[in-house]
Amino acid sequence: MKNIYTYGGKPARRNLTVDCLRRNKAAGKKMTQVSAISEDEARACEEMGIDMITISDLDYDAVRAGAPHTFITSSQTMCQYFEPQECLTAALKAAEKGADAIFTPRGMGIVELIANEGLAVQGHVGLVPRKSTLTGGLKTFGKTAEEAMQLLEWMRRYEDAGAAAVEVECVAVEALQAINHKTSLLTHSIGAGSGGDIIFSFMEDICGDVENPPRHAKAWGDVLSIRKQLAAERDKALTGFRTDVQSGAFPDEAHTVGMLPGEEDKLREALDKWSTLHQ
Repeated sequence: MKNIYTYGGKPARRNLTVDCLRRNKAAGKKMTQVSAISEDEARACEEMGIDMITISDLDYDAVRAGAPHTFITSSQTMCQYFEPQECLTAALKAAEKGADAIFTPRGMGIVELIANEGLAVQGHVGLVPRKSTLTGGLKTFGKTAEEAMQLLEWMRRYEDAGAAAVEVECVAVEALQAINHKTSLLTHSIGAGSGGDIIFSFMEDICGDVENPPRHAKAWGDVLSIRKQLAAERDKALTGFRTDVQSGAFPDEAHTVGMLPGEEDKLREALDKWSTLHQ
């Protein structure tokens, strides 16, 4: 555990720093990264020894509450912030709260803008889903030597822009294995084999919580079937409630409290007198 100061000037403790990650890369030590969107998910990651967590910057507070010591990358989506200053401001605010790195899928100019403020920035290469029309659709990248060399060129550009890391998505296994030692970037592999420094997967894929997972996803749990069972029990309960209310079966004697003995008769007498006076 490392003692640090956050960008916001507060003391904190982290399982890893960027320097630690670079040392692990040099030593060939593989690390894990998982997405989280809630305090409970983040707590589970930290308790189960997951090395790194990636989140939407909108979920930062909840995730940090659950994982106070885990290295967290705060992610910006493609269309979340449009102007460069918006991207920079959001990155600085996330870092001020304690984010350890900033992910942006935007161009090199945005990467450089954020990196120039001394923040660890992560980019994205390979299959970038929202840019897939430029690369021929949703498909694996780097199947040819030419494409693999293009990946390396992209990584070099990220290095020049000041990035510290890059997500490598849906890339041929051999391509990342060959390229990884040619770049100083920390490589986060998702669907790109074990050649990356950090193996990344989404929480829902790991837990088996999606109907049609992508080919590169593996499930070590079956949360979806449990969620379906919970949904079925909820539907059964709601239907039973509605049916019993409509039939008069609920609320029943077992779920209500009656008046004390003799008090109902007294109430009726009092109501009769009240009705007479108010006719």
